[in-house]
Amino acid sequence: MKLLPFLLFAAMQPAPNHAVPFDTDLVRVVTVTEKPGPPGKLHKHDVNRVMIYLDAGQMRLNFKDTGPKDLNVTPGTVRWDPAGGLHTSQTLGSKSFRIIEVEIKKPHGSPVQFPALDPVRIDPKHYKVELENDQVRVIRAKFEAGYQAPMHEHTLPRVAVYLTDYQLKVTGADGKVATPHGPAGQALLGGPSKHSELNTSGRPFEVLVVELKTR
Repeated sequence: MKLLPFLLFAAMQPAPNHAVPFDTDLVRVVTVTEKPGPPGKLHKHDVNRVMIYLDAGQMRLNFKDTGPKDLNVTPGTVRWDPAGGLHTSQTLGSKSFRIIEVEIKKPHGSPVQFPALDPVRIDPKHYKVELENDQVRVIRAKFEAGYQAPMHEHTLPRVAVYLTDYQLKVTGADGKVATPHGPAGQALLGGPSKHSELNTSGRPFEVLVVELKTR
């Protein structure tokens, strides 16, 4: 598999039902398609997770201790899901929907000092924080067609989940150029980098970036 210069690992495209595109010492990413049917088995999750929903859907989580909780999600919904809590899950309605689950393997690290070229700081119109806690910061980036994002810096390991098809021109601080492209629903694992990005797809572009504070 050819790796892009600004990424540590390139993930496989999500599988139809259940797959683990990558699994490292920091994070495991699971792609799941939830299908209508009866409730599943009683279970719990041992680590905290960021849930990213690629499609609209309805789900009922029935917790052993606290009872049912219904979720109604839209494409691009982000949800923090704490560990624990024995429950069953059931897809409501008649349509399947896809989720990318980002499992955080380590507890929080030392406090994070974001760089001067943090994209949220220098371009708040296009980069917005969706959620943040002591383990992750999740940024939503949205570019109109032809938008050139300014030079910015990522200092944390990160999982990028593309909500749209993408075609970019990425220019590094050293002047090297990459032209990554791929489908909506793809997940990539990246490391520290400094670059600018140009949306060359001719369409609006949207990505969710899960930054891992647990280095």
